[in-house]
Amino acid sequence: MTVSGDVDVYSAPDLKTSLNGLQSGNTPIVVDLSKVAFLDSTGLGALVEARAASSEGGGSLSIVCNHERILKLFTITGLDGVFSIHADVEEALESLRA
Repeated sequence: MTVSGDVDVYSAPDLKTSLNGLQSGNTPIVVDLSKVAFLDSTGLGALVEARAASSEGGGSLSIVCNHERILKLFTITGLDGVFSIHADVEEALESLRA
């Protein structure tokens, strides 16, 4: 799933709905944030909820992000230890194959 633009209080509900629509059983999900310009706590919350739901169903949720300021949000919040974060989609997919 590719996400673009700002992920904030206004757009996070749409992200949440889209992620819920992707979840089925043990299907792995890769969320590409490389085109996201801004991510706030509401967006992070949507990702955390989706990861929890995915894990409960036996699936996984990986993040693709190469923007330093967004990566910093994951680090500051400690979510870099919760999510599998990759520099690009290929790396994320390779990680799933391993």
